Amino acid sequence: MENPWSVLDKQDVYDNPWIRVTEYNVINPSGGKGIYGKVHFKNIAIGILVIDADQNTFLIGQYRFVLNAYSWEIPEGGCPEGSDPLESAKRELLEEAGLEALQWKELLQMHLSNSVSDELAIVFMATDLVQKTPQPEETEQLVIRKLPLQDALDMVERGTITDAISVAALQKAALLLERGHPLF
Repeated sequence: MENPWSVLDKQDVYDNPWIRVTEYNVINPSGGKGIYGKVHFKNIAIGILVIDADQNTFLIGQYRFVLNAYSWEIPEGGCPEGSDPLESAKRELLEEAGLEALQWKELLQMHLSNSVSDELAIVFMATDLVQKTPQPEETEQLVIRKLPLQDALDMVERGTITDAISVAALQKAALLLERGHPLF
């Protein structure tokens, strides 16, 4: 389908190591002049749904500055532009959960807030696990929780897990199981 938007000009209005905000002067699909703002993420969002042989998963608990709230989520992190998403996922899993996985499979891709950002998320499923020592970054104060996959799904249902990547990954796993597809 053809793009109905015309860009008259654009200006970067904010830039840091993680995001760039650009304001566009546009002609909208109805022909009117307007502005549009875009948040460009300099990393691909990476999520890892960990499933062990007993259908347990691992959640990471941490205080999220932007939300001013504690969050339970699957292991997550960023893949710098130009880097391999799977290698970034392997790094994040070791950093946050102290795990290495011998089997990896891409579970899903999604855009997280496509009305204002171009942020792409890629979620992998990691199985056949080897326990190592977590290596969190200095900005992370993490709690690692191993629990049955069903308990994590119950947390989604109760609204205890609200992180979009985590909700999508866990729901995708539930759908696969419901349809009789093995997770590992």
